[in-house]
Amino acid sequence: MDAEGVDGQGGTVLVVEDDALVQRALLRLIRTAGYRVRGFGSVEAFFAEPLPEGPICLVLDLHLPGGHGIDILDRLMELGEQLPAVVLTGHGDISSAVRSMKRGAIEFLEKPFDQKVLLASIAAGMGQARSTVDRRRRRRRVEARLELLTPREKEVFERVVSGWANKRIAGELGVAEHTVKVHRGRVMEKMEAESLADLVRMAVMLGIEGAQAP
Repeated sequence: MDAEGVDGQGGTVLVVEDDALVQRALLRLIRTAGYRVRGFGSVEAFFAEPLPEGPICLVLDLHLPGGHGIDILDRLMELGEQLPAVVLTGHGDISSAVRSMKRGAIEFLEKPFDQKVLLASIAAGMGQARSTVDRRRRRRRVEARLELLTPREKEVFERVVSGWANKRIAGELGVAEHTVKVHRGRVMEKMEAESLADLVRMAVMLGIEGAQAP
């Protein structure tokens, strides 16, 4: 595996290419664009190490010893990861291109490829990766806030974001309407929601049934 480069672009590019000369050229090119970069020669080598933290974009050769570049995308999907990828091939075909696109590939380039096109594709993939990382971080923060709610506050939360009025919630839970208002205020405070719309967006992010984005 090649050593990492600088992190001027705030992400890591993982290159899987079995041709040593081509891999070194790719690593040099990508490193000059300011990304951290790691090189692997096979599918097995790629999965022998954990994924790095932060945004990731893949550059995958389609034909690899003992496997297929798209096999990496398949296995990542099985692990719950869908990473943006640029697929390279000297033997391109439509079916492989379609299959790779369905698994997160953002570009399918035939060798020899234009270096500017490759770097532009990586930049686009890294933009997607940063958005995904940001969404995951926001979700983790919201999940942590949700854990601060008491069981009763969670019941109120779920009904508020489903559009229930305080009176209906009170009747459903068998409590006074004033008590619902108190719980509702605590939910807003603990969830750090500035408005009802903000609270609903958090519920949608969490997948709470009945919650609808405003």
